[in-house]
Amino acid sequence: MAVKVSINISREFSVDADYDSVFALLSDVEASAQHFPKVEQLTDLGNDTFRWEMEKVGLGDHAIQTIYASTYSSDEEAGTVNWTPVKGEGNGLVSGGWVIEEAEGGTNLTLETSAELNLPLPGLLKLAISPVVKAEFSGMVDTYVSNLSEHFSA
Repeated sequence: MAVKVSINISREFSVDADYDSVFALLSDVEASAQHFPKVEQLTDLGNDTFRWEMEKVGLGDHAIQTIYASTYSSDEEAGTVNWTPVKGEGNGLVSGGWVIEEAEGGTNLTLETSAELNLPLPGLLKLAISPVVKAEFSGMVDTYVSNLSEHFSA
């Protein structure tokens, strides 16, 4: 039996870096992923598709690992980097995108992402597990935003 957990996250922040530098990093999946925490392995599957394998997270007697793949597209003129889920690859479907806007003295960023995770856990654990998984995912995104902010301030 599997527990399905749905997560939606939105973050807005500004950095002191120029638009071109920000777009270059965020549109380069492998470079951007270096700032995301707890990535065990990122695999280039070709055609702008990448499989993400996250570190295992232990929950009592259970350890779960999130694995998913997404296909990426970017449009420098529009200031967007988007990803769409690849079905049948791992135990999650992750979609979302960046909106990157030039601003006075830097760049404004908006991150929207959603995930649907199917975790191999007993259904009875859903009420206990969902908040933990959501908090873990949210914390990783917050660390990612913090790491990007530090990178662009350096």
